[in-house]
Parts: sequence; structure tokens; C-alpha cells
Amino acid sequence: MALADPAYPASKLFDQISEGLNQMDEKEKKENMKKVNGIFEMRLKNKEGKESTWTIDLKKEGKVYKGPAKPKADVTISLADQTFTDLKDGRVNGQKAFMSGKLKVKGNIMLATKLDTVLKGAQAKL
Repeated sequence: MALADPAYPASKLFDQISEGLNQMDEKEKKENMKKVNGIFEMRLKNKEGKESTWTIDLKKEGKVYKGPAKPKADVTISLADQTFTDLKDGRVNGQKAFMSGKLKVKGNIMLATKLDTVLKGAQAKL
């Protein structure tokens, strides 16, 4: 099932993360989950100002799905669709985006710093 939503161009990244996780063998996936050990709830806002949510679970199941985290997320990250694309492409880092107010974090802020690890790990598998 595709996770991407055409109204949110950056949401294609959730398909890439999911595909990256699916291509890992069990041992590699478990190591990745142990390294990150968290559930990210990602809230993207598109150009029209609408918000949609995806969850990256690297704590319990090692999967990505559309919708709010179940159970509760360890960290909720809210950002514009374009900012998510810029993070993925390395045009901006998470800390700069946070400091400039382009990325908002609720919950475990230290876990939010591992988002780069998640993005790079998934892309490495593709």
C-alpha cells in the first residue's frame, strides 16, 4: 500500500523509508530499531495549509504507516512539506530547521535528532 499522498509531494519519502525497512533482513531491521528506539509521528503541512500525519515506528514494529501513532508517539515532528524535502536532500539540517522555527518538536527532543539517521538509513537501502 502506497503511503504517498499527491497533495504532499514529500510524502513519497514515507514510501522510501517503508521500502528501505522492508528490504532489510530481520537482524539489520532489529539493529536499526535498537539504534533509534522510537516512534515518530510526522505531521506535514502542504502549501494549502492542510496537515496530514504519518508514523515511523522504529520501536515496536519497524514499519511506516499513514495516520497518528498507535500507541502514542515518542516524538511528534511538525513541519512543512517542503522542509521535509529539504531535510531529505540535505539542503537543511534538522537543528537549523528547528532553530529557525521551520520544524516543531513535541515529546522526546533527543529522539528527534535521530531523524537524520532514519532518513539516511532508509535511502541507503534503495
